[in-house]
Amino acid sequence: MKKQILSALALAACMGAVSPAAFAQNVAIVNGVAISKDRVEALAQQVARSGRQITPEMQGQLRDEVIAREIFAQEAHKRGLDATEDFKNQIELTKQSILIRELFTDYQKNNPVTDAEIKAEYDKFAAANAGKEYKARHILVEKESEATDIIAKIKKGAKFEDLAKKMSKDPGSGAKGGDLDWANPGNYVKEFSDALVGLQKGKTTETPVKSQFGFHVIRLDDVRDAQLPKFEEVKPQISQQLLAQKMAKYQEELRAKAKIE
Repeated sequence: MKKQILSALALAACMGAVSPAAFAQNVAIVNGVAISKDRVEALAQQVARSGRQITPEMQGQLRDEVIAREIFAQEAHKRGLDATEDFKNQIELTKQSILIRELFTDYQKNNPVTDAEIKAEYDKFAAANAGKEYKARHILVEKESEATDIIAKIKKGAKFEDLAKKMSKDPGSGAKGGDLDWANPGNYVKEFSDALVGLQKGKTTETPVKSQFGFHVIRLDDVRDAQLPKFEEVKPQISQQLLAQKMAKYQEELRAKAKIE
């Protein structure tokens, strides 16, 4: 071990440019090029951004990776690969990507989504979805005559669910016997919504309901007061939504100010 230390110091003396302080700041010297600890830290941050947790065991791996990259980069430089137009273009694109990421990170830091903004958005959502929720089923067909025939079959005792599975053109609800689950009437197109709220619980529309999607046969299964999620449950999702809106607005503002010829 003593001989290895003496050899390392002798190498540093021969190089002339590497002091003991420099060794403390670097993780290695590859063919005379010092590899700083900052480079390892930068790689660690890059890995962390991808969602992976940096563990103590990974530090050695990160150091080895940085050293390997330096070795390979030096060989590429020796072969003149960094002088090609393709390489220069890729470098420019990479620089732009990093700068853009830093720009957006800086904007988010200086323009955070506030609790007041999140609460206001939740209140707006709650107001729009307050009132009653309806649990309904429907059968969607292309022709009015088909819908009329289905209504007649239901009146004769045919099961609504079975007819929906067999005849409904709605890919979302057809396989579930026409089940639309609980929803605010405002979620549906006006023709459907008007027919739905006009039904009594357990009743089916007497005539086909026409909408832009075709002809509906609707059955109202139940009605209840709207069940809204608690504020704390949806706060993270609202925050992300508002942040995305802010970022989109910021990008549009930058595009609008740019002079493009």
